[in-house]
Amino acid sequence: MTDVVMSLAGKRVVVIGGSSGIGFAVAAIARERGAEAVIASSNASRIDAAVARLPGSTGRTVDLRVEASVSRFFDELGLFDHLVITAGDWSGAAPVAIRDLDLAALNERLALRFSGVLAAIKHGSRTIAPDGSITLTSGMLVNRPRKGRALVTAIGGATEHLARGLAVDLAPVRVNAVCPGLVLTEPVQQMPEEMVRGYVAALPLPRAASPSEAAMAYVYLMLNGYVTGQVLPVDGGGLLV
Repeated sequence: MTDVVMSLAGKRVVVIGGSSGIGFAVAAIARERGAEAVIASSNASRIDAAVARLPGSTGRTVDLRVEASVSRFFDELGLFDHLVITAGDWSGAAPVAIRDLDLAALNERLALRFSGVLAAIKHGSRTIAPDGSITLTSGMLVNRPRKGRALVTAIGGATEHLARGLAVDLAPVRVNAVCPGLVLTEPVQQMPEEMVRGYVAALPLPRAASPSEAAMAYVYLMLNGYVTGQVLPVDGGGLLV
């Protein structure tokens, strides 16, 4: 029986979307467990700030909406072990009825949250370690749709099914997804308190998660070498109510 090694020592962990929120928390925990953390984002100033907050990490810019940028990023990055993608605010913009949908804006969101993710996997799969992992991000609206959020729900669902399909295509590289509930990221912290309480009041654990609590799910999926094609909810019991 193989011992489970709960360490990332000597591993190289790339977090696209790692300059804030859940992504930064993933990078921080990976560093604590001995990994080299590479923080990637499209915003250079936010990368610089994140690297300053996390000694020992490095930062690189990448724009998931531009395949040439993604290709260049991975060419320059070289070999790595784990890829986490948290880029994009999965709470989405204000709710909108389908009849009022701005299709141009929709295509921009798809370019980041779906085709951009595919671009990262396409190019990153060439240099990821054979025993490495890729972890994507969906969101609670996949399982608990809200009025006016149909497209966010659909994109998140597509991401989860992408993880399952790629777990077969890219094996033995493992591919999974995390499905966070409400997490106290910077945008959520700016919401009125009564709105946040309303979202979580019915949960078995009636509060929002900290970024570190959500990030631990990504770290678990890196560490457990026998988990692939799975979606891991971190939602305070939201699937139960």
